[in-house]
Amino acid sequence: MIELFLARYVYLFVLLLLAIGLYGVLAKGDLVKKVIGLTIFSTAIYIFFIEGSLQEGATAPVIDERGSDPALYVDPLPHLLILTAIVVGVGVIGVALSLLVRLYRVHGTLDEAVIADRIAGREDMSQETTPDDGTAPSAGDDPGAAGDDQ
Repeated sequence: MIELFLARYVYLFVLLLLAIGLYGVLAKGDLVKKVIGLTIFSTAIYIFFIEGSLQEGATAPVIDERGSDPALYVDPLPHLLILTAIVVGVGVIGVALSLLVRLYRVHGTLDEAVIADRIAGREDMSQETTPDDGTAPSAGDDPGAAGDDQ
């Protein structure tokens, strides 16, 4: 039984990363930590797919003197799909971080509970919160505040 776990140690690593990422998404209240947890979770999925596509003794799919038997070569499709997923994931993380910057400018915090209370109207929104650097949000920060100046 131990030999089976040692032969498939990558799957244990994937399970560990999945658990860490899921913990970060579900248990943490800070939105930046949730984005980090989501990134760790998606990385575990990438590793899982790449590990599942490996074949013992197979090489890159370049036909050489070994012949054209498909069993001798690794399928490149999972690697290409994961490469695409990584590119899309980087874009999603960029959008998420830009939304977090906007949330911080509006609410002055990245705590999920505080932002949810303010959005639900349970806290007085009459006082405009300012960032820690003391600068007030300008009219240029709100894209809906701009008029038709054309």
